[in-house]
Amino acid sequence: MTDLLNAGKQALAAQPFSQLLGAALTEFSAERVEIVVPITQQIKQQNGFVHGGVISYAADNALTFAGGAALGAAVVTSEYKINYLKPAFGDKLIARATLLHAGKNQAVCRCDVFAVGAEGEETLCAAAQGTIVKLPDCPARDV
Repeated sequence: MTDLLNAGKQALAAQPFSQLLGAALTEFSAERVEIVVPITQQIKQQNGFVHGGVISYAADNALTFAGGAALGAAVVTSEYKINYLKPAFGDKLIARATLLHAGKNQAVCRCDVFAVGAEGEETLCAAAQGTIVKLPDCPARDV
Protein backbone atom coordinates (compact mmCIF):
# COMPACT_ATOMS: atom_id res chain seq x y z
CA MET A 1 0.00 0.00 0.00
CA THR A 2 1.45 3.35 -0.97
CA ASP A 3 1.84 6.39 1.24
CA LEU A 4 -0.57 8.28 -1.03
CA LEU A 5 -3.22 5.59 -0.67
CA ASN A 6 -2.76 5.51 3.12
CA ALA A 7 -3.09 9.31 3.32
CA GLY A 8 -6.17 9.18 1.11
CA LYS A 9 -7.80 6.50 3.24
CA GLN A 10 -7.22 8.66 6.33
CA ALA A 11 -8.78 11.67 4.59
CA LEU A 12 -11.82 9.66 3.54
CA ALA A 13 -12.19 8.20 7.03
CA ALA A 14 -12.25 11.76 8.42
CA GLN A 15 -15.39 12.55 6.37
CA PRO A 16 -18.52 11.68 8.39
CA PHE A 17 -20.71 11.48 5.27
CA SER A 18 -18.29 9.03 3.64
CA GLN A 19 -18.42 6.91 6.79
CA LEU A 20 -22.23 7.00 6.70
CA LEU A 21 -22.21 5.65 3.14
CA GLY A 22 -19.52 3.06 3.86
CA ALA A 23 -17.31 4.49 1.10
CA ALA A 24 -13.84 3.04 0.59
CA LEU A 25 -10.87 4.42 -1.30
CA THR A 26 -9.48 1.38 -3.13
CA GLU A 27 -7.02 3.07 -5.48
CA PHE A 28 -5.23 6.42 -5.20
CA SER A 29 -2.33 7.29 -7.46
CA ALA A 30 -1.33 10.04 -9.85
CA GLU A 31 -2.88 7.93 -12.62
CA ARG A 32 -6.23 6.93 -11.14
CA VAL A 33 -8.57 7.16 -8.19
CA GLU A 34 -11.20 4.59 -7.32
CA ILE A 35 -13.89 4.96 -4.66
CA VAL A 36 -16.34 2.16 -3.89
CA VAL A 37 -19.74 2.69 -2.25
CA PRO A 38 -21.82 -0.34 -1.27
CA ILE A 39 -25.39 -0.18 -2.56
CA THR A 40 -27.70 -0.55 0.41
CA GLN A 41 -31.44 -0.04 0.76
CA GLN A 42 -30.78 3.28 2.55
CA ILE A 43 -29.22 4.93 -0.52
CA LYS A 44 -31.95 3.99 -2.98
CA GLN A 45 -34.72 6.28 -4.15
CA GLN A 46 -38.41 5.41 -4.48
CA ASN A 47 -37.97 3.50 -7.77
CA GLY A 48 -35.42 1.13 -6.29
CA PHE A 49 -32.21 2.43 -7.82
CA VAL A 50 -29.40 4.46 -6.28
CA HIS A 51 -30.28 8.07 -5.50
CA GLY A 52 -28.58 10.55 -7.83
CA GLY A 53 -27.14 12.40 -4.86
CA VAL A 54 -25.11 9.34 -3.87
CA ILE A 55 -23.84 8.89 -7.42
CA SER A 56 -22.96 12.59 -7.42
CA TYR A 57 -21.15 12.22 -4.07
CA ALA A 58 -19.03 9.36 -5.46
CA ALA A 59 -18.09 11.34 -8.57
CA ASP A 60 -17.34 14.54 -6.63
CA ASN A 61 -15.11 12.79 -4.10
CA ALA A 62 -13.23 10.82 -6.76
CA LEU A 63 -12.70 14.01 -8.80
CA THR A 64 -11.36 15.80 -5.73
CA PHE A 65 -8.94 13.00 -4.87
CA ALA A 66 -7.69 12.98 -8.49
CA GLY A 67 -7.14 16.74 -8.35
CA GLY A 68 -5.51 16.43 -4.94
CA ALA A 69 -2.99 13.92 -6.27
CA ALA A 70 -1.81 16.60 -8.69
CA LEU A 71 -2.14 19.75 -6.55
CA GLY A 72 -1.52 18.55 -3.01
CA ALA A 73 -3.79 17.55 -0.17
CA ALA A 74 -5.55 20.84 0.55
CA VAL A 75 -8.05 21.02 -2.34
CA VAL A 76 -11.78 21.46 -2.90
CA THR A 77 -14.14 21.12 -5.82
CA SER A 78 -14.72 24.46 -7.52
CA GLU A 79 -17.32 23.11 -9.93
CA TYR A 80 -18.40 19.93 -11.62
CA LYS A 81 -20.95 18.64 -14.09
CA ILE A 82 -22.49 15.21 -14.06
CA ASN A 83 -24.50 13.32 -16.65
CA TYR A 84 -26.66 10.47 -15.37
CA LEU A 85 -26.67 7.81 -18.08
CA LYS A 86 -28.52 4.81 -16.61
CA PRO A 87 -30.16 3.90 -13.31
CA ALA A 88 -27.72 2.30 -10.87
CA PHE A 89 -28.67 -1.18 -9.62
CA GLY A 90 -26.45 -3.84 -8.12
CA ASP A 91 -24.12 -4.44 -5.21
CA LYS A 92 -21.83 -1.41 -5.33
CA LEU A 93 -20.87 1.78 -7.10
CA ILE A 94 -17.35 2.35 -8.36
CA ALA A 95 -16.24 5.90 -9.18
CA ARG A 96 -13.04 6.04 -11.23
CA ALA A 97 -11.42 9.42 -11.77
CA THR A 98 -8.40 10.60 -13.72
CA LEU A 99 -6.58 13.87 -14.18
CA LEU A 100 -7.06 15.63 -17.51
CA HIS A 101 -4.87 18.69 -16.83
CA ALA A 102 -3.24 20.36 -13.86
CA GLY A 103 -1.87 23.86 -13.51
CA LYS A 104 -0.38 25.56 -10.47
CA ASN A 105 -3.67 26.10 -8.60
CA GLN A 106 -6.33 24.09 -10.38
CA ALA A 107 -6.87 20.75 -12.03
CA VAL A 108 -9.52 19.45 -14.40
CA CYS A 109 -10.51 15.85 -13.84
CA ARG A 110 -13.04 13.38 -15.19
CA CYS A 111 -14.87 10.53 -13.53
CA ASP A 112 -16.97 7.58 -14.66
CA VAL A 113 -19.33 5.98 -12.15
CA PHE A 114 -20.26 2.32 -12.60
CA ALA A 115 -22.90 0.16 -10.95
CA VAL A 116 -21.50 -3.31 -10.29
CA GLY A 117 -23.78 -6.35 -10.24
CA ALA A 118 -23.52 -9.59 -8.29
CA GLU A 119 -21.44 -11.25 -11.04
CA GLY A 120 -19.01 -8.31 -11.21
CA GLU A 121 -20.47 -6.87 -14.40
CA GLU A 122 -20.05 -3.09 -14.63
CA THR A 123 -22.63 -0.71 -16.09
CA LEU A 124 -21.65 2.88 -16.73
CA CYS A 125 -24.32 4.96 -14.98
CA ALA A 126 -22.79 8.47 -14.86
CA ALA A 127 -19.97 10.59 -16.26
CA ALA A 128 -18.64 13.74 -14.63
CA GLN A 129 -16.00 16.40 -15.14
CA GLY A 130 -14.86 18.91 -12.57
CA THR A 131 -12.43 21.62 -11.62
CA ILE A 132 -10.49 21.11 -8.41
CA VAL A 133 -8.71 24.06 -6.79
CA LYS A 134 -5.92 24.37 -4.28
CA LEU A 135 -6.97 25.96 -1.01
CA PRO A 136 -5.06 29.05 0.07
CA ASP A 137 -2.91 28.66 3.16
CA CYS A 138 -5.25 29.01 6.09
CA PRO A 139 -5.31 27.73 9.65
CA ALA A 140 -7.13 24.45 10.21
CA ARG A 141 -10.61 24.72 11.66
CA ASP A 142 -12.07 22.51 14.31
CA VAL A 143 -15.22 20.82 13.04
